[in-house]
Amino acid sequence: MTGKDEVRDGVPLTNLDQPLFDGADATKRDLVDYLDAVHDQLIGQLRDRPLSVIRVRPGQAPFMQKNVPKYTPDWIPTVPVWAEASKREVSYALCNDRRTLLWFGNQRAVEYHPTLAQVEHREHPTHLVLDLDPPGSDAFPLVVRAAQLVRQALTEAGLTGVVKTSGAKGVHIFVPVDRSAPIDDIAAATRALAARAERLDPALATTAFIREDRDGKVFLDSTRAGGATVVSAYSPRIRPGVPVSFPLDWDELERVTPGDFTLRTVPELIGDGDPWTDRMPPAQRLDADLIEEGRAIPIARVQAMHEGKRRARARREAAG
Repeated sequence: MTGKDEVRDGVPLTNLDQPLFDGADATKRDLVDYLDAVHDQLIGQLRDRPLSVIRVRPGQAPFMQKNVPKYTPDWIPTVPVWAEASKREVSYALCNDRRTLLWFGNQRAVEYHPTLAQVEHREHPTHLVLDLDPPGSDAFPLVVRAAQLVRQALTEAGLTGVVKTSGAKGVHIFVPVDRSAPIDDIAAATRALAARAERLDPALATTAFIREDRDGKVFLDSTRAGGATVVSAYSPRIRPGVPVSFPLDWDELERVTPGDFTLRTVPELIGDGDPWTDRMPPAQRLDADLIEEGRAIPIARVQAMHEGKRRARARREAAG
């Protein structure tokens, strides 16, 4: 190793002074130092959850890695998961300790996307999640207003959620749920909550999955269910300035922007604390009426796929 390399917790760290990616204004060392500074908090969110990461190599586009590479050290635990889409078994890493996180940092893994279910309870996600996506890069105030709609819908359903910036343009709202509800019930409840929030202010929020149908509104994405992943609290994002997905109090939303929370600012903001875990309410039981309402709502991705095919067919017929 060169003088710019080092070893931490037995993990060789190399090329630390290389730029992280274009627009990051940060080096690989900055990434590793950040991950090390928040390793307790981040690992608390990743532990025992099959992990996908987004890596960025010099001169290459970022890519998502699910299947661990062949050179992965044997001390990193892995778990096989059947991927229905690709009809193959995928070997996911479990990031359960500092050494594993440092190894991922050395692999230039910037983003950390765990599953919503833990390994031992794969059919029972621990959280229901709504992902609020603004219509444009400068529309965070609209997302804040839409988040309050979701909060109201949750309250009316007897539920409590917590909120974090996505680290990109929007926010994620997490609702911890108990193990009484399987994946399909949680997915149905998520659709129902999104629909209820949309009805509170349909001029502001929409559940339209097809982008061209959103008409400048905030998209309430209810598809983060089942085997889906969501970027973890405290995870950096591959965006200019390396923003971080950061937990907030509900009353903080109007006073911040996503860019306030970066690889450089977050360690000092949290210190030894863990605001995401501290704010998380106990696991809650989903109301049967909420689940039943959601079962009658089409799954957005499936509906969008069929609608896309219908529109393409109509365009072909019109052209012919």
